[in-house]
Amino acid sequence: DGYRNTNQVSDDYRYQDGNYDAPNDGYYRGGDESVQDEDAQSDVTEGHDEDDEVYEGEYQGIPHPDDIKEKQKKRAPAMDDEYRDRADLMAERMEDEEQLAHQYENIIEECGHGRFQWTLFFVLGLALMADGVEVFVVGFVLPSAEKDMCLSSSNKGMLGLIVYLGMMVGAVLLGGLADKLGRKQCLIISLAINAAFAFLSSFVQGYGFFLFCRLISGLGIGGTLPIVFAYFSEFLSREKRGEHLSWLCMFWMIGGIYASAMAWSIIPHYGWGFSMGTKYHFHSWRVFVLVCALPCIASLVALKFMPESPRFLLEIGKHDEAWMILKQVHDTNMRAKGEPERVFTVSYIKTPKQVDEFIEIQSSTGTWYQRWLVRITTTLKQVWDNVLYCLTAQYRMNTLMLAVVWFTMALSYYGLIVWFPDMIRYFQDEAYESRVKIFDEEEVSHFTFNFTLENQIHRNGEYRNDKFIGMKFKEVRFEDSLFEDCYFEDVRSSETFFENCTIISTVFYNTDLYEHKFINCRLINSTFMKEKEGCHIDFEEDNDFLIYLVSFLGSLSVLPGNIISALLMDKIGRIKMIGGSMLISAVCCFFLFFGNSESAMIGWQCLFCGASIAAWNALDVITVELYPTDKRATAFGILNGLCKFGAILGNSIFSSFVGITKVVPILLASSALVGGGLLALRLPETREQVLM
Repeated sequence: DGYRNTNQVSDDYRYQDGNYDAPNDGYYRGGDESVQDEDAQSDVTEGHDEDDEVYEGEYQGIPHPDDIKEKQKKRAPAMDDEYRDRADLMAERMEDEEQLAHQYENIIEECGHGRFQWTLFFVLGLALMADGVEVFVVGFVLPSAEKDMCLSSSNKGMLGLIVYLGMMVGAVLLGGLADKLGRKQCLIISLAINAAFAFLSSFVQGYGFFLFCRLISGLGIGGTLPIVFAYFSEFLSREKRGEHLSWLCMFWMIGGIYASAMAWSIIPHYGWGFSMGTKYHFHSWRVFVLVCALPCIASLVALKFMPESPRFLLEIGKHDEAWMILKQVHDTNMRAKGEPERVFTVSYIKTPKQVDEFIEIQSSTGTWYQRWLVRITTTLKQVWDNVLYCLTAQYRMNTLMLAVVWFTMALSYYGLIVWFPDMIRYFQDEAYESRVKIFDEEEVSHFTFNFTLENQIHRNGEYRNDKFIGMKFKEVRFEDSLFEDCYFEDVRSSETFFENCTIISTVFYNTDLYEHKFINCRLINSTFMKEKEGCHIDFEEDNDFLIYLVSFLGSLSVLPGNIISALLMDKIGRIKMIGGSMLISAVCCFFLFFGNSESAMIGWQCLFCGASIAAWNALDVITVELYPTDKRATAFGILNGLCKFGAILGNSIFSSFVGITKVVPILLASSALVGGGLLALRLPETREQVLM
């Protein structure tokens, strides 16, 4: 037969002793040669991985089929997200954020609290110290700066308010950018702006340019407060957060003490400086402005060596960078504790789903400024969306209540902080006026006045052939008097006026007795020659020592309140701290009715500042904890900007009642504190809450 039975063929291959035997039928089957080829092939391909094999079509630009399948798999979720409802994506992101919040809390606890946090504490403390210094700088330099730049009362008031205006804008703008560009980057920008324009303001001579520099300087420093607290809180565990954020607030107090001490030691030395010709003068108050920029510069330099917030990096999907920073925190703390062998056990961290649309512009698209314009407008739109998000249903009530508490606190605190020195100055003026000397119907002739006349009133006097040479009039009034054949040379005056006087054949040479100082006077055959150059303004001689002392004591008085609030913040909670502190401060306001002297006013100021600081610290902590990471700095910036608006209103309202009545400022401050304190008790407690 030409065909063999199939069963017979299968039987020809028998399995014996674990091997197959080929049939011995005389036919050549090529078995040995096949085995040799296999051996040769294995020798050739030894160590060769099929995955490393170059696809033949790759040289012709043809993609490998496996690559196509892989790309399709990766693209599938993105395509699914594109067609999903945005609400679904946001819900998924919120779920991811909640998981991340609890995981991140466990990671921070594993990293521990040690050398890294304390290093960051001092670096950010310097930035907060710069914010405290900025508030005091203008108030200290005004008495000297008004003489150099010829500032009127309205100009002085504008200079005092312009810093708060800049801080208000900076808090909102830079706080919002910190949620998009990063904490570290925006804090560096903020400090750099402040340092540059504070440095520049010490050299400019004109009032307008000086005002502009202080405005931009305030804008820069305004961003530090929201960024610093958001930045530091993201390196703290739940158990440490309230206490250590309160300790951080002490640097604002240190800034006030630093500014007071520097002003006390530098500004009175008016000769500390130089002049270039007759137009450019660099006096001691300008040296003081330079010295006040040092904390900002120090923080700016130190910040270059600190990492970005890992919590922020996780929010924008940068998992690997965040993991490396957290490992750095862990290793730094473990080495400091003498446990370098401890291993960072975290291998993967949950990252929220990215919902924001980012636009990447190619370098060939449009001109450079068009590309930058698109980037800037896109970023500002995202910041504005964050601002609106703080007013959505989920956060609206908390935002509105916090806004009222921040505003009432700022209105009363900053208003009284300005009102206290003004009242002390008012008491000084009253005491000064009570010592006035009155001279009636005196007759002086052929006499040379070469000494200072101070705090005097001369009525119905007659002065004939008298000389007033190289002297000074301070708070002197001549009423219904006669000057005949007199000679005034090199005379300076402050708050000096001639009312209803007759001046006959009198020469005024090199004096600052300008036309506005002669009120309803008759000038007959009198001559004014070579009037003194400079400001045609009368300057008050302020007691600089007392101004610095009041500010120094006011800053130092918050130390006990800072310590108490730090120790009790995590024990009694944020809400009770805010409400209790504001109500106690309101009670302190009523004692101001009994402040009828300088010493009493200074004492009540110290008591008020010490009682109110706990509310400020708790407000900073609860504002950080009530908002999620991607909205935290924005919300803090909005509320802090509103705080600065309250400061502007407080300064304007309270100062207008100095010398008129004490009732309105005291009742306004106390009622604002009571209302804000009671409303604060309705806020949610965040002591046991993880950072979302």
